Amino acid sequence: MSTRTKTTTTNGEKYDGFTDEERSAMKERAKELKTSPRRGAKADTESDVLAKIAEMSESDRVIAERLHAVIKANAPVLTSKLWYGMPAYARDGKVVCFFQSAAKFKTRYATLGFSDEANLDGGAMWPTSFALTALTAEDEARIGALVKQAVS
Repeated sequence: MSTRTKTTTTNGEKYDGFTDEERSAMKERAKELKTSPRRGAKADTESDVLAKIAEMSESDRVIAERLHAVIKANAPVLTSKLWYGMPAYARDGKVVCFFQSAAKFKTRYATLGFSDEANLDGGAMWPTSFALTALTAEDEARIGALVKQAVS
């Protein structure tokens, strides 16, 4: 029996610590761990990533498809995988970057994120995520350069 208490938010909703979207992401991650090869394996689960991208809303899907192509073209050393139900790109089993659709956590924009495995260090402060509402050719070139740097 849980001793955890529920709190009430300002709009009167009950909140028990995680949103439905957060619980869903944790369940997806648990499923990924159960079905993935041993830790550190280099299995490329690109078909799973492409299937997840295909399920996205049109606006998220368009961005995710272009982002996938840019990442694969500029960092072929990265393998595609799902990470908390999101398309991610890993080196030696460790996520370097990932795409979070706007719908994932009901945000107003999608996100391209980089983990601490990415070699993007630049002084004492540097960006690790970028909001995406669309991708221009200039954006794709910038992302390509960032991904190349991330795996260098």
